[in-house]
Amino acid sequence: MSDNTLKNDEAWREQLTPEEFYICRSKGTERPFSGEYWDCKKDGIYVCRCCGEPLFSSDTKYDSGSGWPSFSQPVKQGVVAEARDLSHGMVRTEILCEHCGAHLGHVFPDGPAPTGLRYCVNSASLKLEETSDQQSDQS
Repeated sequence: MSDNTLKNDEAWREQLTPEEFYICRSKGTERPFSGEYWDCKKDGIYVCRCCGEPLFSSDTKYDSGSGWPSFSQPVKQGVVAEARDLSHGMVRTEILCEHCGAHLGHVFPDGPAPTGLRYCVNSASLKLEETSDQQSDQS
């Protein structure tokens, strides 16, 4: 078990901004079309904001029109956990980082082929690690 999974709320508050804590640790959400990555077109791997676990690739990111970053699948099986979410008078499937339990967003059965799934993720739950050819110049 990593140190990230053993942290208490105080330690998470020291590591995360108030918005990141609200979303990742308190199961909040950001407003649509407001997050850093909803319309990002850069290549790379999206990792968990809390623990750095690789979660999604830009290769599976698409514009769902929802206002949140959307992916058709995780980078590999076992990195995203699912839980039943009955909040807000709806039945949804919450997605969490399998490694540290951070709330990521929800998964819906209305995505593109080949999976038919839409992993709808809060930007505040992610950090993009750009591929080396996309990173800024060092000049």
